[in-house]
Formats: sequence, structure tokens, C-alpha cells
Amino acid sequence: MHPALGLLPIIPAIPHADRDFGIFSEEEAHKHDLLNEMEHRLKVPVEVVLLLFGLANARVEFSAIGEATLLVLLGLLLGKPIGILLMGWLAAIPLGFGLPAGMRVADLFILGCVAAIGFMVSLFVATVAFEAGAVQNAAKMGALLSIGAAGIAILAGRVLKVEKRDQPVDAYSLDNTSETDGDTVVSR
Repeated sequence: MHPALGLLPIIPAIPHADRDFGIFSEEEAHKHDLLNEMEHRLKVPVEVVLLLFGLANARVEFSAIGEATLLVLLGLLLGKPIGILLMGWLAAIPLGFGLPAGMRVADLFILGCVAAIGFMVSLFVATVAFEAGAVQNAAKMGALLSIGAAGIAILAGRVLKVEKRDQPVDAYSLDNTSETDGDTVVSR
């Protein structure tokens, strides 16, 4: 087993609420189970460590720009937004699966732009896909430069007037929310 997966079997054993609204949901602020508390307290330190880990393990000279750099950038900056937009539209409109409440088709493009930030996974794939050398370094440089997708996502979000919308609350989430009482999870 890869060392990165070492703690994975422990996660299901950590006391947690019966419903997860997502780390960015306002409802999560009212959850006080152990897993939720750990998630919120460790979010920023883990992000900092991941950034430092990525930079330290990239081992790329900033002069290592080549054809692979351009190909990786095009794949991330054009391929992901266009692919997510087209496949999302295909699933939502022609196939009739619909979109989540409050989401528009234009929002799919913004999601694609955010997904184009291919920092950690792209670095890992470049390391595995290419032998050590100039091509691998150029591909890693493309992955590092994909951080520019964040600016593209912000700009596209402003142009397409993406804004935070209140999510409708369903009856299940109101009736079955949980709180912790000491170490025990109690359902209201």
C-alpha cells in the first residue's frame, strides 16, 4: 500500500454526523462531530503542506519549458473547461439528467476552469508518464503554470456573473440533522 493511503482505513471509524453537506456549506458550521471538526481545523495546514510538498517534489528548473509544457497547458486550460462544459451540457440537457438546484450551464465552464488548476495530480501524472529528463521537466512546468487557471476562473466568473446562491433546504436535512453531545452523536 502506498504510504499516502496509510490513514484511509481509519477514516470510517472516526465519529461523524449522519449527513455531510460539504465543507463549504453554511450548514456545516453547525455540525460539531469529530470528523467535521478535524476537517475544518486541518484544512488550511494541509493546503500549506500540500503546496510545499508539490514545490519541493516538483524538482523542475524554471527554464525547462518546451513542447510538453504547451501541450500540458493546452490540455488543462482548454481541454478541461471545454470537456466539462460539453459533457455536463450533454448530461443535463439532451440526456435530461438536469443540473443541481441554482446551477446554470454557464457555471459548468467555471467549474472546468477551476478543475484546470492541475497542480498536484498533474505533477504526479507527469512524473509517472514520462521518463526523467527534459520532456518530464517540461510537462511538470506545464502543470506548475496551470495555476494561472485560477485567474482565468475568476475572470470568467465575473464575465458570466457567477454569484453565490442560496441552496434550497430539503425536508430531510431539517428533520435528520445531527449534533454532538460530548462524544456521542445525537440526532434531533
